[in-house]
Parts: sequence; structure tokens; C-alpha cells
Amino acid sequence: MAASMARTCRYLSRHGSCILPRRANVCFTLRSKFHCSAPAHNGLLFSLNKRGILKDSFPEDAAQDRLPRLLKSGAQTVYCGFDPTADSLHVGNLLAIIGLLHFRSAGHHVLAVLGGATAQIGDPSGKTSERERLSADAVEANTRSIRESIHRIFTNHELHFQDGSRKMGTVTVLNNLSWYKDWGVVGFLSEAGRHFRMGTMLSRHSVQSRLKGADGMSLTEFTYQVFQAYDFHHLNQIYGCKIQLGGTDQLGNVMSGHEYIHKVSGEEVYGLTIPLVTSSVGDKLGKTAGNAVWLNRDKTSPFELYQFFLRQPDASVEGHLKLFTFLPLAEVERLMEQQRADPGKRLAHKRLAAEVTKLVHGKEGLESAKRCTNALYHSSVQALEEMSDEELQELFREAPFHELLLEPGTTVIDACRRVSAIPEGPRGYQMVLEGAVWINHRRTDNPEQVLIPKLHILSNGLTLFRVGKRNFYIIKWLSL
Repeated sequence: MAASMARTCRYLSRHGSCILPRRANVCFTLRSKFHCSAPAHNGLLFSLNKRGILKDSFPEDAAQDRLPRLLKSGAQTVYCGFDPTADSLHVGNLLAIIGLLHFRSAGHHVLAVLGGATAQIGDPSGKTSERERLSADAVEANTRSIRESIHRIFTNHELHFQDGSRKMGTVTVLNNLSWYKDWGVVGFLSEAGRHFRMGTMLSRHSVQSRLKGADGMSLTEFTYQVFQAYDFHHLNQIYGCKIQLGGTDQLGNVMSGHEYIHKVSGEEVYGLTIPLVTSSVGDKLGKTAGNAVWLNRDKTSPFELYQFFLRQPDASVEGHLKLFTFLPLAEVERLMEQQRADPGKRLAHKRLAAEVTKLVHGKEGLESAKRCTNALYHSSVQALEEMSDEELQELFREAPFHELLLEPGTTVIDACRRVSAIPEGPRGYQMVLEGAVWINHRRTDNPEQVLIPKLHILSNGLTLFRVGKRNFYIIKWLSL
């Protein structure tokens, strides 16, 4: 099925887009932002509010009447933007993607807009200093990587989480560089700039917080809200998009888009915000904070992502199950009852980690994470034997990896010295004698022991050395 979806994915050069097939139009409704009357209890917005995914709406009263009626009237188009300022999205972006997935599951069409243009400007929202300027080549490379990641997550969702009997909307990945590349600065300012009022722009929280700082704010950053507003206008005109989804720090930019569209075309559009994902101490997760948990495997492995969610504080796990998984709320409650009955089993934590890892990396990624967990924390030799070279290097990311020719008669001390795992001379020899060296989770105290296949050399041709508590060395043996 994955191969079939890959074949159906087509790139449209005009808009830089990738479209997954629409599987139908199903819509629901909600009559209130935080309160819902009985007939609307199955509404999409009500469900997202109950899960904690939606925080605010703009205009403020939109969720009370107009937006529910719009969603009920037929399949709508919703967009969310992602600036490619790094070569991967992170867990802080994942909730926005999940929001789009909920809309798509309800039959609405979603646009994931990559900011190939706006990434070169830099969004000041939530920042204390200006972002370092990225080259056009770096932005292009980041855009390609993030496009692949978004496509992978949407595909995993359809393969592993979507009920086949339900009809889904389309998902289209766009690059906003495609509609800015032919604009000249004078033409753009003449066309779009005249509709923005300086007083309103200066009043935005993202602007005020920066103006009060020691470094102030550049003109480049100040214009970011103009570009995001124009993005919304362009998507409204070309794709009929009437709903923008973004983090709470994007509310000012959402407001700018709403006001611009209302002035230019008179169209009624709406904004919905999602809560920011924070660490256990309340810090925003992301690139700027330096605590990002990435969604690309080469930056954060499936094992590391799995462990991140497995280690969430007990007080956070219920909320995270509602936010980051597609489990029905009744099932979440059952899981929490089981967790409270036997906290030591950590059933809720394990389910949370498994669901998120499967969404981001697929079933293969989840199986990899579990193999790595068993190999590292449960000293499973079988798990080590089943691991690929890539998994072993991911698991022991800082460990030196060596490919060595396996010569007849190679001993423990020979192997240790060839990878510089122990000091030269008598001191290294003594370390082995004293049991400081472990091979494939087994302690060894015989330096002259010849390496034995299936004991010291696993069936996948690997040997894992550990010296002391934390120093790992990986050997991939090459046969004669």
C-alpha cells in the first residue's frame, strides 16, 4: 500500500506541491469553543477542544457559530505553515501536523505550506534575537528534507491509524517560494503593503517584545507578518482556504492575515491556534531553545523518540495521550485507570511512546525502537543480533564504529587494542583481567580468549564492547 501511495504522489512544478489522494468528504460541526450543546457532541472542533489540541479561535467568537456552520456546509481547506529553518521538524511542530491529520480524517482538505521564502526572513514570534540568515541553498535543502518528513507522517497515519471505512480529504504540500519568486520588492509593497497599518503592526505582541529588547528588531523581521498574511490570502484565492492553523505564538500573524483578506476581498476567514509543546520545566521545545527532539531519523533515532515519550512525567502522560495519539478518549481513560492500578508497569507511558513512534517512523521504526530498548536496557543478546548496523550506530550514537578484518586467532586483548578501547601495555591487560570489559553484555576476564562466533561475534557479524559503565565500541567484522 505504501508503494501505491508513493506512486500516486505527484509533484506539481507550478506550486511545488505534493498531493496525496482524496478519499472523500466527511464533515462535522461544533457550536462552541469551550462548551457544546448536545447535538454537536460529535463535532470535530468539540473533539479537538476536548483533547486539548485547540486553544483559541480568531475572530474570538468564530467557534461559537460561524466556523461550525462552515465546517458543516462541506469539505473545507485548512492550512498550516512550517518554515524550513532546519533540515527537520521537531516534536514542537508535531502537534500542528496532528491537527491537520484530524481535519483530514474528518474529510477536509489540508495544506502544509513550507516557507521557502519566509525562512529567509525569519519569524520573530517567540524569539529574543534575530535568526541567523540562511542561504537559499540551505533553505532549499531543508525544504526537501521536511517535505519528505511530512509525506512520511501523513502516509504512516493513513496506513496505521486511519479507519479504512472513513473517507479522507487531500493533503497538499506547497512551498511559498513558488508565489514569491516572480515578485519584485516595489511591486509587492505596492500591491500588498498599502493594506497594512503601522499602528496595528506595531501593536503585535511579537513586535512589542522584541522592540523592548536590547537588540531591537530589524525591518526584515518586522515584515514577516506581511508575508504570512499574504500567504493566507494567496491560499484563499487559489485553493479556497478559509482556515489557518498555528501555534499560540502565531496569533498575531493569523490576525494580520484575517485583516488583510477582509480588506482585499471581503472573504471571511478564520484562525485556530494550538498550544505550544513545552518541556517538563515549562520551556518551549524547539530549535531556538536548543532542546529539540527531531522527527528525522538521522537527527533523533526512533529509539530516542520512543524514550523521550516513555520518560514523560506521570503528570503529563494523560495529556500527551490526548494530544499526540489518535486513541479514543474512552481508551485513554481506561489506560489511565490501568496505570493508576499498577503504576510500575507504566502501561500508559509505553502506549504513548509506541503510538508516537509509529506515527513518525512507521511500524519498522517502532520495532527498531523496541529492539534498541531491549538491547540497551534489558541486555538482550537476541536483540543485538537482530539489529542492523544503522540501528546499532543510532543506539550508541557517540560510540566509535570500526570495520575490521577478522583474522584467525584474534583474542579479546587484540580486539580491544585494535579499537583503542583500553590503554596500551600492562594497564590495558590488567583491566581485562579485572573484568572491566564486557562483550555483547557479558563480562570477560580472559585477555587471551580467542573470539568465538555466536558468543563474541554475533550472527550479524557485530561485536559490542563496553569498557567501564559508559564507553561503547562497535566492531563490524569482515570475513577473510
